[in-house]
Amino acid sequence: MVTTPSTVLADATIDTWQGRLHGQLLRPGDDRYEHARRVWNGHLDRRPALIVRCPGVADVIEAVHFARGNDLLVAVRGGAHNAAGHATCDGGIVLDLTPMKGIRVDPARRTAQAQAGLLWGEFDRETQVFGLATTGGTVSNTGISGLTLGGGEGWLQGKYGLTIDNLLSADVVTADGTCLHASATEHVDLFWGLRGGGNFGIVTSFAYRLHEVGPLVLGGMVIHPLAKAREVRRFAQEFFATMPDEAMIFPALVTTPDGMPAAVLLLGYSGPLAEGERVLAPARTFGPPLADLVQPMPYVVRQTLNDEAFGTHGVQRYWKSGDARTLSDALIEVMMEGAMTVTSPMSAMAIAPFWGASARVAPEATAFGLRANQWDVNVVAQWVDPAESEQHMAWARKVWEHLEPLTGGTAYINHIAGDDRPEKVRASYGPNYERLMALKNQYDPTNLFRLNPNIRPRV
Repeated sequence: MVTTPSTVLADATIDTWQGRLHGQLLRPGDDRYEHARRVWNGHLDRRPALIVRCPGVADVIEAVHFARGNDLLVAVRGGAHNAAGHATCDGGIVLDLTPMKGIRVDPARRTAQAQAGLLWGEFDRETQVFGLATTGGTVSNTGISGLTLGGGEGWLQGKYGLTIDNLLSADVVTADGTCLHASATEHVDLFWGLRGGGNFGIVTSFAYRLHEVGPLVLGGMVIHPLAKAREVRRFAQEFFATMPDEAMIFPALVTTPDGMPAAVLLLGYSGPLAEGERVLAPARTFGPPLADLVQPMPYVVRQTLNDEAFGTHGVQRYWKSGDARTLSDALIEVMMEGAMTVTSPMSAMAIAPFWGASARVAPEATAFGLRANQWDVNVVAQWVDPAESEQHMAWARKVWEHLEPLTGGTAYINHIAGDDRPEKVRASYGPNYERLMALKNQYDPTNLFRLNPNIRPRV
């Protein structure tokens, strides 16, 4: 007998349904269950009643019908990289899309059709065979699904916009089990809503526009002592104000592998190497830095630069985030205090830019409505030993208590924390929330898909 928070299912009911599935159905006690239930954020120790490993759309439809008919809480797993843990649940059903790894690149049309279980590293490997890429995050083991549906920040967003600005179409299984093709000409309203508001169904396949990138790009970091953080912040703000779309500057306060607190600038340029060397020269010589690690590298390598710091599966994590228009003196003072009191050498405070083409799109053009030059400010507590959780989470909460008033009360949708207030979720959809609520009423009126930065149906 399987017990869930909402219903009790007899084993016979599950056995009968399992016969209609092509993929694997896992329950507590099965050999692969323990591995399959684990997600990127090791702090989340949840135990779903059922995990359906879907090899195709047919199993996704079957699982949606079964979940709806049996009042099961639904989680959808792509890369399982969300810090809030939306890819898993206690007692409900996980629709695991990781077996869906198909991708087809059309180099002539510069497009890619990709299934929902792909990670960006897998996607980039296939597109770079043809010298092509699209905006796809800054950690290679992020899933394409979650990153896309939340907007899609990344190295290329200044030049080519967010991931959603390069989305051409999506195949979606809605809450009633219908599979729809959404694009600029079909189910146009749904296509608008999927670009920044993944509340309306399970996307099983994406079509993307690709661009010529590489084979070599500039990437790497420059390292300064923590005592220089104020100067580094001021430089980053000034550089950000005039940098071309091809450039990227990503300030962070970290602890280096040898235990030294440091202020770093992660730098990149996606264009001709000689021009990139010229553009990034001021950021590489400012200070001067303790170390300059910026160099030409394959695009797929640059996509892995943050993997060791932020990509390892199973690390304990607690994450708070918000948007800020400027890197004010007050903001950097709070961050410096946080760096000096940090409780784990794995923790960091990272600031990602939002700029260029991604900021020039009209707010109402896609569901992602926060289109402006600004900074994505993140406090990331990370540790290994679960027994240390309280002290590291307390550090992050204290830093954020002082930092949040210096932000705008909104956040990048993919960085919404599990304990953020509903008002922050609503504000983070910007001016489009009412239109998104109407779409929710149309495509998911019972809120079947609610493990996300949720848009509740209008009552």
